[in-house]
Amino acid sequence: MLHRVALDPPRIALFADSTDGHANALEKRLIAQGASVCRASLAACSFDTGAPGGIRIPGLDGLPDAALVRTIAAGSFEAVTRRLGILHGLREAGVLVWNDARAIERCVDKSTTTFLLAHNGIAVPPTWTVERREEAEAILRREEVHGPLVLKPLFGAQGKGLRLIRKADELPPPEDVAGVYYLQRFMGLHRDGYRDHRVFVVAGRAVAAMSRRSDHWITNIKQGGEPEPVTPDDELCDIAVRASAAVGADFAGVDILRHAPGEAVVLEVNSMPAWSGLRRVADIDIPLEITRALIEAIRARAARRIAG
Repeated sequence: MLHRVALDPPRIALFADSTDGHANALEKRLIAQGASVCRASLAACSFDTGAPGGIRIPGLDGLPDAALVRTIAAGSFEAVTRRLGILHGLREAGVLVWNDARAIERCVDKSTTTFLLAHNGIAVPPTWTVERREEAEAILRREEVHGPLVLKPLFGAQGKGLRLIRKADELPPPEDVAGVYYLQRFMGLHRDGYRDHRVFVVAGRAVAAMSRRSDHWITNIKQGGEPEPVTPDDELCDIAVRASAAVGADFAGVDILRHAPGEAVVLEVNSMPAWSGLRRVADIDIPLEITRALIEAIRARAARRIAG
């Protein structure tokens, strides 16, 4: 690994789609704090063995001091793998990457997220991930006594594609789920609507939270859920911070379902979280929290390398 010393002002590559308003806010905050920002799409970056560090980023001469990943555009399996490879390569070349490819991969694949959470002692709903429909049917028959299961797309987001499955014959064919059945025990309770929590974590600290309420069991804001203000207690903050650390995320949106104190389970960890719902109910400048923590991390890293 190359040992790079950050420049002053720090040079930061912001990876995002050109139309992303959240990226606009991040860029604005970075510039206000004196950073030099190069905004690019990972799709436009390339591996080049003749370039410094082996990677070319359009608009940037050499490698940045840090990279901030807001979005990765959809594409073929090969294209997305290559884009994640760029992030892996930047990390290997000594660039500070938030969130790095490992954290993004762990969060995009819900089965890996759930495994890592449970492996680190964090409560999750009982969960199964299999490829054969016969195995999924057997799980449904065994779990019928506990109620329905939630079938989720392994790579889904924003509450899209979720199904409540009560009987084995309700399972879709393998081609409808890309050959993978990701099943979780349904744990929602209807108390004046369904409700869960989103806690936003930055650099190991819970900085904002909201409750999401809906008349439907899917509470995601994009699916019609309503954000409501909430002051997270120590339990919610602790479980959110631990969940973020379990997947290796520098910042994350952690979705938590809690029926009562002491009964919290983590549903998902989002490594490229939006904050439009939070912005409506929490008086916290989230892009400022992210960018301030990133720049502090750049400075601290440079200081350690100079001292070492």
